[in-house]
Amino acid sequence: MSFEFRAIYWREMLKYFRYKSVLITSMIQPIMWLAFFGLAMSDSFDKLTSFVPNEPGVPVVKYITYMGAGIIAMDVLFSSLFGGTTLMFDKKFSLLRETLASPVPRSHIILGVGLSGVTKALFQTFIIIGFGKLVGMEFFKGYTLIETLIAIVGIMLLVSIFTLGFLFLSGSIAITVENPEGMQSILTLVSMPIFFVSNALYPIDGFPTILKVLSMFNPLTLLAGGIRYFALGTDFSVMGTHYIYTPVDIVVSFLGLIFFALVMLSAAMWRFNKVDI
Repeated sequence: MSFEFRAIYWREMLKYFRYKSVLITSMIQPIMWLAFFGLAMSDSFDKLTSFVPNEPGVPVVKYITYMGAGIIAMDVLFSSLFGGTTLMFDKKFSLLRETLASPVPRSHIILGVGLSGVTKALFQTFIIIGFGKLVGMEFFKGYTLIETLIAIVGIMLLVSIFTLGFLFLSGSIAITVENPEGMQSILTLVSMPIFFVSNALYPIDGFPTILKVLSMFNPLTLLAGGIRYFALGTDFSVMGTHYIYTPVDIVVSFLGLIFFALVMLSAAMWRFNKVDI
């Protein structure tokens, strides 16, 4: 078995840690979301919904805890979507031509970039969970040590599959468009409906029917729901909405994200195989 993808992986990771501005920004951005938007909106929503009766015996979750899962999903979405820009600049400066001309299989180029994106996404996820604990985000409340470890592994798997899917999509776009400005416009156009038509920051129960249906098939909804399953439990209430997650729900999340990642991998492989050197 060949492992040429390791060279691509280490190259991407060295770039990540050497460019201090990128490293620091990737760590600070999710913290700022939690520190500013999270705390401000949490207090507002908690006060507005304090008069909404909750079902007896159902644990009540603060909005910042509910939103914490959405912040993780949002951060992973944007970092993975824009992670493919590295291929855009490699193409612009003819570095991609040299890589494609090398003995490294093209599938390993995609895999190396994808795995580096997964490593960055997991790093940012742990930062959000750690900082969230400091500002009142109650993940894994009442869990035993074993249950916490299982939940963390589950979150890591979901984040990894989701990241691979969107990095493959981003890579396909990067290898197709001719300039960074065009890619940025496309990624912004793609990311906005994915983010807003999801349950990342708010429940989807109040959505119009068409948006609710679209949200059910949204990979971001599958990721955020899966994170809440592992981090908050299977039965809780937030903002007057009662959530019940079953093992079927988490299986659907995993299968949906795996299907999405495989489709995006197929698209990326098809696009890379058509590139001329």
